[in-house]
Amino acid sequence: MIPKSFVQYLLNRLDIVDVVERYVPLKKAGANFVACCPFHNEKSPSFTVSQSKQFYHCFGCGAHGTAIGFVMEHAGMGFVEAVEYLAKSVGVTVPQEASNTSQHKVAPDLYELMQSATRYYREQLKKNQRAIDYLKGRGLSGEVAARFGIGYSPDDWQNLKAAVPNYQDAGLVETGLVIEGEGGKRYDRFRDRIMFPIVNVRGQVIGFGGRILDKGEPKYLNSPETPLFEKGHELYGLYQAQKAIRARQQVIVVEGYMDVVALAQHGVEYAVATLGTATTPYHVQKLLRLSEQVVFCFDGDKAGQKAAWRALENALPQLVDGKRIGFLFLPEEHDPDTYIREFGTEAFEQLLDDSLPLSGYLLRELTAQVDLRTPEGRNILLQKAQPLLTAITAPTTALLLRKEVAALAGVTQAELEALYSIKPVAAPPRAAPPKAKRSTPSGLRTLLRCLVMRPVLARELPGDWQGEGNEGAAIAALADWLRESADETTSAAMIQHFQGTSYEVVFASAQGEVIQWGDDFDVQAEFVGVLRRMRLDVIESESAELLAKGLLSMSESERSRLAQLKDERRQLKEQVG
Repeated sequence: MIPKSFVQYLLNRLDIVDVVERYVPLKKAGANFVACCPFHNEKSPSFTVSQSKQFYHCFGCGAHGTAIGFVMEHAGMGFVEAVEYLAKSVGVTVPQEASNTSQHKVAPDLYELMQSATRYYREQLKKNQRAIDYLKGRGLSGEVAARFGIGYSPDDWQNLKAAVPNYQDAGLVETGLVIEGEGGKRYDRFRDRIMFPIVNVRGQVIGFGGRILDKGEPKYLNSPETPLFEKGHELYGLYQAQKAIRARQQVIVVEGYMDVVALAQHGVEYAVATLGTATTPYHVQKLLRLSEQVVFCFDGDKAGQKAAWRALENALPQLVDGKRIGFLFLPEEHDPDTYIREFGTEAFEQLLDDSLPLSGYLLRELTAQVDLRTPEGRNILLQKAQPLLTAITAPTTALLLRKEVAALAGVTQAELEALYSIKPVAAPPRAAPPKAKRSTPSGLRTLLRCLVMRPVLARELPGDWQGEGNEGAAIAALADWLRESADETTSAAMIQHFQGTSYEVVFASAQGEVIQWGDDFDVQAEFVGVLRRMRLDVIESESAELLAKGLLSMSESERSRLAQLKDERRQLKEQVG
């Protein structure tokens, strides 16, 4: 595990402008830098980066975050990957906290071995007419083959002897390129196969998929799990597809390497494939960070139907309101490769546009095998739907699907939620606190902006401070976090800490507002002033409640309290001016 203190240290070492400019050209605009947003299509720049505050905010699509968040979103990296990449860029080593999970450090020479093998396989493809004819027969051009680094492993037992200085190198076994049998005898894992390099988001080769040219088993042979390669975390073709995915804001998930390459050959460059494993929650999370829509495109046979359902189950916990997941089932005699070659790009993309939304697919499958005209059928529907509906955390999606299933089963949403023992998505509004403790929403918003610009000011909040609504809850959460940390906290560290929490949206809204404040803005004076004004509101409210009773009806303690409030109000008004 990466210590939280290191994340803050790293953010202090980084300059977000330098990080963003590795991917997007920025232009100076007053105190900030701007560009056309890399996360959605636009003609006028609304993507703004603050060097002084060390965060970015897009006024078009709402994208926001720190240098770490930007690399995660733009490169599709996980949190740990992004931290390690950025730490390396500034020459620092990521420390690890003790945990039950063993940490394996990847030696740089393992990547060099994979690159050597890639070069060797590509050279061998040029020399083997049979392999060239196979690829040409599948409709691939040399340009596309080069783009994906496709090669060929000859039909021999120890091909890689010619590719590496030492065939006995332990790294060859560690990367899965070579298998060591009994007695230490070694031989190549891949023989007489078309070789598809598997590349991570940093452009490093981490594994291979090998397809047999003629008949034989297995049809596809993949690298085993290695220190470089974890199948459940990687997607074939993602490195090559990232730019197209962002431009179209759509990604297609297919089943095979050849499907990805064939689609790219026909101009559909935003496709990726899973690597001999089912779609995992990590895959879905990574793809939803990169695009607005994910379409799973599977064959229409039983295997394709099974793969699609597994994808749906693993997607449910990762759903994000406002983003779409669809399912496209091709005719049984086709896969994406054969379909696009026979019918063309336009016909394939029309199928994508008509893909079945996740909700429609889920409801179709739930109701396919039950008779909703009978109580027994509706009972089965409720039983089958329970693990699926309870897995969804996206509030709007959860609400709408609960309503749909409840209506199909002939029960109310409240009855369904009670049956499943789950909290209602739309909770009833809480009773408002007494007026004397209420803070004005505009005051809370201003206070929140001040704290986003300078989080340490939260330590100056009164001990009995409280506020209403989302802003009040976010401010309280920030104050609690600061009480647990003795470190000086920056805006970037605060934003990173609350990324992915229920407070993220509230802080993001404030980021969009304060990114326009100049660096010479007196945050301390604004903070103190708004606290005084909010306290005056409380005093006025409490005084009004006491006066409503009438002086003759007040107790001695109430008269004393009224006098205290009057004195405090006078002092505050003098301070506010």
